[in-house]
Amino acid sequence: MDNNKKTLEVVDDDVFRKNLDDDGREKRTGTLLTASAHIITAVIGSGVLSLAWAIAQLGWVAGPAVLMAFSFITYFTSTLLADAYRSPDPVSGKRNYTYMDVVRANLGGNKVQLCGIAQYLNLVGVTIGYTITASISMVAVNKSNCFHEEGHAASCKQSNYPYMIIFAAIQIILSQIPNFHKLSWLSILAAVMSFAYSSIGLGLSIAKVLGGGGGGDVRTTLTGVEVGIDVSGQEKVWRTFQAIGDIAFAYAYSTVLIEIQDTLKSYPPENKVMKKASLAGVSTTTIFYVLCGCLGYAAFGNDAPGNFLTGFGFYEPFWLIDFANVCIAVHLIGAYQVFCQPLFGFFEIKCRQQWPDSKFITAEHILNVPFYGEYYVNMFRLVWRTGYVILTALIAMIFPFFNSFLGLIGAGSFYPLTVYFPIEMYIARAKIQRFSFTWVWLKILSWVCLVVSLVAAIGSVQGLLADVNKYKPFQTE
Repeated sequence: MDNNKKTLEVVDDDVFRKNLDDDGREKRTGTLLTASAHIITAVIGSGVLSLAWAIAQLGWVAGPAVLMAFSFITYFTSTLLADAYRSPDPVSGKRNYTYMDVVRANLGGNKVQLCGIAQYLNLVGVTIGYTITASISMVAVNKSNCFHEEGHAASCKQSNYPYMIIFAAIQIILSQIPNFHKLSWLSILAAVMSFAYSSIGLGLSIAKVLGGGGGGDVRTTLTGVEVGIDVSGQEKVWRTFQAIGDIAFAYAYSTVLIEIQDTLKSYPPENKVMKKASLAGVSTTTIFYVLCGCLGYAAFGNDAPGNFLTGFGFYEPFWLIDFANVCIAVHLIGAYQVFCQPLFGFFEIKCRQQWPDSKFITAEHILNVPFYGEYYVNMFRLVWRTGYVILTALIAMIFPFFNSFLGLIGAGSFYPLTVYFPIEMYIARAKIQRFSFTWVWLKILSWVCLVVSLVAAIGSVQGLLADVNKYKPFQTE
């Protein structure tokens, strides 16, 4: 009997081990498809809607050039970051579960805290930005129907606030998804939605260009909006800065890259799969960005709205505009989760470490959900995540400014998270000698991106201040 019991224990232990990865955690099941879906969900976000406006500020020469430059830089630094997931060896080294863990393993010191501040402030900012954008899209559905029934000159003003509350209510429910590993279905749905509304915007722009779109009243220029005709010299400078920030935001996904990589299977090596996923994600989104930005500019010229699906660049067919805005809202519901899950995970792990004996924080309660089965409820997770969603919704209500907010988030996160840390970690891991050719050009790239981020931040702050001065609460223009 004892021998049989021992045999059973060995078998059970082997089965148990087969369900674990090399770090003792539940076996990861992510693939190239799911990683690409996460990236596309994170990258093709609300930023695509402001690209026609951004190109209008920069013009036919600088606009596409800036877009392409950001895409190359983002892909290059994402490959550096993918190799840092395991350390010291990128294939067989110890796993690093978060961006902060990667910085701790490769750089250490105060840079770990700096990374944490930059990453988590960015994640908070993005979730606020997505609350604003989703509510604008929800309002746009009603406005589109109003314009269709009452004419394009109708007022059709509506408050964003009820829609922010609806969005927050949905996020409170979805935020109870335990972790990033359970989000694949939501990311795939969100990625499909992002392709849908981007394609609709693209198709409508093409139709407007081919149909004449207003003929002579659509002006486009090599340098964008013209000083003395469209804007003053000072406005031109501020808008140019803000447009650069908007484009930077359109490529901001480095904040969640490590967390996405941590969902991948051990074989093939995670860094190789992640590089392929980054190439697929960034190249796909860049094609969409260039097409949406350039064709949107061709359709609307220097008068391109800040958001061409909700700023009413398009009125008809109203049902298609409605569908596109529903797709935006559904996509942002998923994207919100992609960006807030790393923040949830970080805070909850820290609290468990600080108060390991607290039943409120650690205890899991089994709840039988119809058509789902057993669901584990953690009271701390329920309370804190609900509180977080409510807080981001309240901040979004106070600062409901689309373009300026996107520009500020993009400027604040692009340099430290997309450029500085990946480059510094690569220099440290590869032991690149100071003042060697590789060291010099990497440093030049880093410094140039710092200047660009500062310029974009200044423009976005000025834009936010201007929006605050013009803002009329309870109304959506």
